[in-house]
Amino acid sequence: MKLDLTIPSLGPCHVDSPLKLSKQKGISTFNYSDDTQKILYDTSLKNFEACLAKGEAPLAFEKAGPREKIYFDPSKTKAAIVTCGGLCPGINNVIRGLVMGLYYRYGVNNTIGIKYGYEGFIPSFGHPFVELTPRNVADIHKSGGTILGSSRGKQNVSEVVDTLDRHNINILFAIGGDGTLRGVQAIVEEIERRGLKIAVAGIPKTIDNDINFIEKSFGFETAFTTANPIIRDAHNEAKGAYNGIAIVKLMGRDSGFIAVNAALSMPDVNFVIIPEMDFELEGENGLLAAIQRRLAKTKHALVVVAEGAGQFLFNNELGTDASGNIKYHDIGIFLKDKIVEHFKKQNMPATVKYIDPSYIIRSAPANASDSVFCGKLALNAVHGAMAGKTGFVVGRWNNQFIHLPIPVAVKERMKIDLQGELWWNVLEATGQPMEMKS
Repeated sequence: MKLDLTIPSLGPCHVDSPLKLSKQKGISTFNYSDDTQKILYDTSLKNFEACLAKGEAPLAFEKAGPREKIYFDPSKTKAAIVTCGGLCPGINNVIRGLVMGLYYRYGVNNTIGIKYGYEGFIPSFGHPFVELTPRNVADIHKSGGTILGSSRGKQNVSEVVDTLDRHNINILFAIGGDGTLRGVQAIVEEIERRGLKIAVAGIPKTIDNDINFIEKSFGFETAFTTANPIIRDAHNEAKGAYNGIAIVKLMGRDSGFIAVNAALSMPDVNFVIIPEMDFELEGENGLLAAIQRRLAKTKHALVVVAEGAGQFLFNNELGTDASGNIKYHDIGIFLKDKIVEHFKKQNMPATVKYIDPSYIIRSAPANASDSVFCGKLALNAVHGAMAGKTGFVVGRWNNQFIHLPIPVAVKERMKIDLQGELWWNVLEATGQPMEMKS
């Protein structure tokens, strides 16, 4: 695999870090990181031996963490934070972590919040900036959503950079998903074109957990944890009726990670339908026949479907949203109607219940595990930006925090491998057929 994993930098670092970490190397000592420290993409012995035989260095990411020398003088640094795209558990935790890290770890006492996504940079929208201090972000992690508001859609990159320059902002932290990060890259390129010394760091936010080379995005764990009791209750609904069928639609536009992990966490699910899979509704081996066979044995069935699944079943397109994403048909309602229609044709009684908890899930506060993760992501983003790194996202790979170039992160979406262990776990847990097509 050939990838350029070089992280852009604003220039040499000459300012001593205020962190005052121990320089003594030791197993239990937390030390400064440096750009030579790498985290392997593939940790298998087989890959290492193959690289050794070819005389090649294995693919590796730059390790995140505090640097002994930093680029920005904290006393003269002004930072800004913006949140974009759909809501996700943990956004407020990340905002809080950024503000606290800047203030208490580095002594940066000038941080502002940009309201309503990239719109907040455009003067014509009239959204005021928000002063962010340790005092006014102290309790925001207890609430879901984002205190800064959000929006979708592209804005004029030149105007965004004009605002950064006009307000003497040195560092921009952008919290968002694929579209937000593409916007970050465009901002970085415009900053470079103008020769400005502004660092831009991304914190990847996607409830779908589908950002490339990021093993877990914040909010994902809260999402499928919140879905867990909903699936439990849906199962109770299905069991409570003769030939009861419950359908739960969860988020997942292009990747089915929420649906899969929610189903594995509550293994009463009988069918999991995700965007990565091909299937048929009709026919002896189709989904409808599989559900009918299930009812013949147990008199109830529980289906979990990701929102982006089965779009090939529709014969028209709905255009795109403000972010340029293709609008998807409602597969949940479609499946409900098709199941009802099927059993009527079979003259077979069936009770179908449909549940869509999507907006409840994405607006939930972060759970304990995600809260810890958000704080670590935020602090590592601060470390990287203060060292003058730009055009990067901070993430985790092989249980280590890394810097990832934005072009690599947005090159393609991470998807479930239908030949991999995770999907095999689903097949084992649900007992659904390996394929539902002729």
